[in-house]
Amino acid sequence: MKLRTALFFAMSCAAMSPAYATDVKDAMEDRAEARYDAEKDAAKHNYEIAKENCKNMSGNAQDFCMKDAKAEYVKAKVEKKSGKEQAEATDDQMKAYYKAEKEKCDQLSGNAKDACISDAKMKYRQ
Repeated sequence: MKLRTALFFAMSCAAMSPAYATDVKDAMEDRAEARYDAEKDAAKHNYEIAKENCKNMSGNAQDFCMKDAKAEYVKAKVEKKSGKEQAEATDDQMKAYYKAEKEKCDQLSGNAKDACISDAKMKYRQ
């Protein structure tokens, strides 16, 4: 009798394990997707707050603040991607940071401005 019970238990566990594994995998994918959506929403919210803070500034400082906020938002989105998408998004991130740095260089003049732009081009591969 004990052997029959043990055999029945072993067979029922073996039959259930593929279904259980699929359920666990689906649950993990759902959690990952929910986490991705939450992180994406948080990045968007932080970007909106940063834009609001920039509105209190004026002139070139405001322009730099807005481009820097955009660069941070792009960076946050890039960090959530993977593989080929991340490689393409990294290029977008570099462009966004370059634009922010170039805006910062606009405060300078003459050779200092040229050097600043040249450094930004090298740093952000533009």
